[in-house]
Amino acid sequence: MSLPDFFFERITSEIHQQMEGVQALAERLARHPLGADAQACVAGVSEAAACVRQILASSADLKDAATQGMAFEPAPKRLRDLADEIEARWGQKAAKSGVTLLVSYDGAPEMTALIDSARVMQAFDGFISQALAGVRHGAVEATLRAYPAGDMVRLEGRVRGGGERSVGDALDIQEIEALFGLETALSVAVGRQIIAALGGDVHTEANAGAGETLVFEFTAPTAVESNGEAEPDNLDARQRAAHILVVDDNATNRMVAETLCEMFDCTSESAVDGVEAVAAARTGRFDLILMDIKMPRMDGVTATQAIRALPGAAGRVPIIALTANADPEDAAGYLAAGMNGVVEKPMKPENLLKALQENLGGAAEESVAA
Repeated sequence: MSLPDFFFERITSEIHQQMEGVQALAERLARHPLGADAQACVAGVSEAAACVRQILASSADLKDAATQGMAFEPAPKRLRDLADEIEARWGQKAAKSGVTLLVSYDGAPEMTALIDSARVMQAFDGFISQALAGVRHGAVEATLRAYPAGDMVRLEGRVRGGGERSVGDALDIQEIEALFGLETALSVAVGRQIIAALGGDVHTEANAGAGETLVFEFTAPTAVESNGEAEPDNLDARQRAAHILVVDDNATNRMVAETLCEMFDCTSESAVDGVEAVAAARTGRFDLILMDIKMPRMDGVTATQAIRALPGAAGRVPIIALTANADPEDAAGYLAAGMNGVVEKPMKPENLLKALQENLGGAAEESVAA
């Protein structure tokens, strides 16, 4: 990795992590009784942080697409469910803008394709956000069509805008930015890159009335949807909430981790360094410890070794490393020190959820809500 690339990744990671903390703090503040003006300010802060995170994520995707190609993780996905998720994701956002979003699915009800549904959703995100930005009132229509084609599925996405401003595929990123803003321009550019990487095509069709319809098409293998009963995320009703110790010298990081624990129906306490972590672990009241690596007084590796030396169950508590340095060599060192897993910063909910599920046993595991 070149020096500019290294600094780009480190800087964007740090900004993303801080904005994640801002969002977590805003969400927690919003739960308190506040006046209408204060609630509006909190919502504005959260929305601004989300916008910054989206810009960073889109920039990283475009950089990856230009240098090493866009990564995909295909899995069986029922296409009707994907359409439902699009509606759930964008319905309220459109309503807040005074626009009605109409989402429809045209295909066999149980048709399932082997796709990276998150990437397809990203493509819809870009094209729907562009259409919404070009409509001042009325409706935007988003349609997902699926046609069998031998052992493949032909997928067609359609986003119909009725506004005065074009959603045309001929616009370049600078023109889109001038019309709709940077966040939308980057999101559209990522959507185009995704469809191109899938071997698909993006074009526009003129509407009978005003505006245009943006159309994208690609093919994917058919697949058999996995049985939901076998999914590891379908957990039984909990008997006891898992109690987690969050160890980090950064207050924002602690708040983010505690908020995620709360999201998964776990209770938590916090410690600011390894010394406090060892003292708390000695009580034996924790089901799992989330341990930062670099901390003053005592670092996470030293604290883990001290905890492992404790007698009984206190010394066997699962410990998960929280670190921005999660390359294979570093991760191997953490595991050798007695840790049970690694979650990379900035923390993604799905990564923390996986670590909790893998390391919480019995009734404690049942407290984690997928």
